Amino acid sequence: MAEENRGERPRQPAGTATPNIRWDDTQMRSAYANVCNVASTREEVVLLFGVNQTWQGGQNEVTVQLTDRIILNPFAAKRLHVLLTNVLREYETRFGALGIEARRPEVVEEQASAD
Repeated sequence: MAEENRGERPRQPAGTATPNIRWDDTQMRSAYANVCNVASTREEVVLLFGVNQTWQGGQNEVTVQLTDRIILNPFAAKRLHVLLTNVLREYETRFGALGIEARRPEVVEEQASAD
């Protein structure tokens, strides 16, 4: 009969240890994105990042300048999902819920001054 392993970490073979991870950021670059889109196939998940620089509402067409494409295998995408879920849960605990519904631009009405 197999022994149950409830609440315990899986046992590693003798002589193996978890490696230390060294983050090499010498080739890293930073980019700002306010738009993200995702596409997927069975083998990969593609994240598209870009910038919407349309500042005026009511336009018939909006152009988003795509700046970065990140391609992940489904396992890495799942780990990213878990990480983002945890980070956003912590953020909302500290700062309040984030609403992601589409916002309409504010309409500023000019008031005529009475002379």
